[in-house]
Amino acid sequence: MDQNELTDGTSVERLYRAVLDAWNRRSASDFAALFAATGSMVGFDGSQVTGADGIAAHLVPIFRDHPTPAYVGDVEEVRLLAAGVAIVRAVSGLVPAGQEDIVPALNAIQTLVATRHGDSWHVDLFQNTPAQFHGHPELAEQLTTKLREALRKSKAGS
Repeated sequence: MDQNELTDGTSVERLYRAVLDAWNRRSASDFAALFAATGSMVGFDGSQVTGADGIAAHLVPIFRDHPTPAYVGDVEEVRLLAAGVAIVRAVSGLVPAGQEDIVPALNAIQTLVATRHGDSWHVDLFQNTPAQFHGHPELAEQLTTKLREALRKSKAGS
């Protein structure tokens, strides 16, 4: 990987972290601003929304009407697919408001596809898939352990 690619990979991981941070701050406008004009989001419940304006409009009532849990994410891979196109594969857990631990039933596999526009990266697709691991409870337990470690590290770094 050349220095430019390394910088891009770091920038793309920062973009992913900014998505989680905007969610955790319950800021629909900040979350949506990270998306390309035609970017899309697939929510945990399967809802699909396209466009930064549509994403913001979708999230406003969610943040207003529900005490959304906070994400803890762990990046597994940042891969540059072509010049100006990258993918982030990550896992995430959610910590409900007022609690200290993730809820394993809410663990997810996340995929973010980003494109570079000038000097900045924007989300073209953010997909959040429940990590159910049907028939493989040991994989669910491994993921929960991994996410609890990421949560512990994030608390230590705060």
